[in-house]
Amino acid sequence: MENLLVLKFGGSVLEDEKSIDKASELVKSLLNKNYKLIIVISALKGVTDSLLNLAKKLNPNSSPKMLAEILAMGERTSVRLFANSLQSKGIDAVFIDPSSSLWPIVTDSDYLDANPLMDEIKGKAKGIIDLLDKGKVPIVCGFIGVNKEGEITTLGRGGSDTTAVILGSALDAKEVVLFKDVDKIYSSDPDKVKNPLPLDSLNSEEAYLLASSGSKFLHFKALQYKKDDLIIRVSSLNEGLKGTIIEGPLNFKIEVYDEPCIMLTLIKSRDSKYEDISGLISKVEALGGKILSLTLNERAIILYISGDMSIVNEIHSYIILSGLGKAISVFDKLKMITIKGNLFEKIPGLIQRFTEPLAKEGINIYGLNTISSSIKIFVSSEDFDRSVKLIKDVIAKA
Repeated sequence: MENLLVLKFGGSVLEDEKSIDKASELVKSLLNKNYKLIIVISALKGVTDSLLNLAKKLNPNSSPKMLAEILAMGERTSVRLFANSLQSKGIDAVFIDPSSSLWPIVTDSDYLDANPLMDEIKGKAKGIIDLLDKGKVPIVCGFIGVNKEGEITTLGRGGSDTTAVILGSALDAKEVVLFKDVDKIYSSDPDKVKNPLPLDSLNSEEAYLLASSGSKFLHFKALQYKKDDLIIRVSSLNEGLKGTIIEGPLNFKIEVYDEPCIMLTLIKSRDSKYEDISGLISKVEALGGKILSLTLNERAIILYISGDMSIVNEIHSYIILSGLGKAISVFDKLKMITIKGNLFEKIPGLIQRFTEPLAKEGINIYGLNTISSSIKIFVSSEDFDRSVKLIKDVIAKA
């Protein structure tokens, strides 16, 4: 829907009467601009932690099922408070919690880190569209789910972000707007780095890399449920529909580096230091090579370098004369395949899914490196085309 926005207000911006009123005024201003709105609400600031701490003090052996019931009370209270605030401003707000027949978020039975079941959610969410058509403003509890047995589950930390993105995708919203306590996403954490720069936009892959590495602007799990054409906006109550946008797809894809490369193993000298590696990298680049990947331990460095054997003699001379290493070995005529996707670290046995078909076909893997949402595999040039086909078959089945 072209004019449908999903607005998520987190605990960092819902602290007291004043902040709730400010968020409500923002909702009213957007309704006056003819947007249709679905609101997702987190627990008020500090409430979830307070409930968890109290529950564990009362019973250190609390079951996950009971903890989910207790933690859900934070959102079930805040959604009513927010509906009450909107109604005071003449807005026909309707709160939706797990007791409602319109409740949309269906999950598996992992009580404290549940996985949404998107097919069921898409069917359930249609009832929310009926409310919008009647001019009502639905307010949905974030963070909470219900399994097929009707039991309360929770989506884990950052779960309200996930709720908002799920609803935005299921209902074909134009945007999901996550209201935080910062105006934009920054080039680094303002609490840890001086003078970070505000960012106007990120693609989904960039956002995932940052979020999965500890940035707090968005829980990376939410990106798993983002439709390719859905825009996510991170903003503040002051900025409204400004902030930083996240757009573009985040799916399994394969990239091929269709240039020859070599694998160079360097045995370090006892006196060499890690900072000496920068000189080696500069030397490789001066020879027209490019470092595709690098791994190291206390005795050896393995580099994957674009190019062929023509640069090896000079690299060898540099390593020996500089004292960086005492010997090298080289495999040449290799090629690199990169597999990218989301939530790789949450999928058990994922690497084996890609490597096992290669092993069955007798294809040797000369190197395998992972970083967050990507896997780099190095194979011989003669096995390259077969390897690409086998990996594409795995992706198609996934």
